[in-house]
Amino acid sequence: MLPAKGQIHVYTGYGKGKTTAALGLAIRAIGYGKKVGIIYFDKGGDYYNERKILDCLKDKNIYYKAFGQTRVGKIFRFENTKEDLKEAKKGLKQAQEWLQEDFDVLILDEINTTAKTKLLKLKDIISLIKKKPDKLELILTGRYCPNEIIDLADLVTEMQETKHYINKGLAARPGIDY
Repeated sequence: MLPAKGQIHVYTGYGKGKTTAALGLAIRAIGYGKKVGIIYFDKGGDYYNERKILDCLKDKNIYYKAFGQTRVGKIFRFENTKEDLKEAKKGLKQAQEWLQEDFDVLILDEINTTAKTKLLKLKDIISLIKKKPDKLELILTGRYCPNEIIDLADLVTEMQETKHYINKGLAARPGIDY
């Protein structure tokens, strides 16, 4: 049996559940007494309700920071602004800093998508991954995961959408979808 060391997880694909899977891992880790950090990329604003419970768990060794502007609401905004680029770079800097701290688990939510949307350079994300301390469990989420990141990962789960109620015209629902 190989000695335990932190692994690199990727949750990607077009189906629902990437962030949810990462948060499930976070809950399991804090239940075991591990220190967890979560960095949200391109998920600014107060639209994401899971943060409300994370605020309640701060004394349980779970920390998070959100970077990005609000893109959701009545209209979803697809285009990037200078402020979006600035926020993504701030998130990357935070991730670099947290790599140097004593986290057991670090979740980089939606970082895969930032390469596709050009909020971050792929080479900068790869450089970050390669600096992962041995003990750290690193989780990367988001659609469009580049093959270069998949090649570095120890575990890759692709969420596949088979059927989705939103295709019937049902709007995303608070507390269920966000």
